[in-house]
Amino acid sequence: MNRLSKIAALTMLILFAVASPVWAAEAGAAAGTSWQILSGAAIGAGLVIIGAGYGIGKIGSCAVESMARQPEVAGNIQTAMIIAAALIEGATFFGLIVCIAK
Repeated sequence: MNRLSKIAALTMLILFAVASPVWAAEAGAAAGTSWQILSGAAIGAGLVIIGAGYGIGKIGSCAVESMARQPEVAGNIQTAMIIAAALIEGATFFGLIVCIAK
């Protein structure tokens, strides 16, 4: 198990520990657990942003390394990098909406 998967597993464990009282609460008792809902949404939004930042940073670093190795195809690499970063950003916005909508 590599380091990133250990961090992801620990993060999911923490997220489930924070969100489990909210899932167990009845619909009528939701007034007393509003801070738990907000903290779960905040943790989820933070995880989404951290994941997107890591992904876009990895794309950028690999693209710059590729451009340094093959300068003649730098335009194609840059175009592919921008498209991939835009797709990650779109998925990030969707994830943030899901976290905040709850």
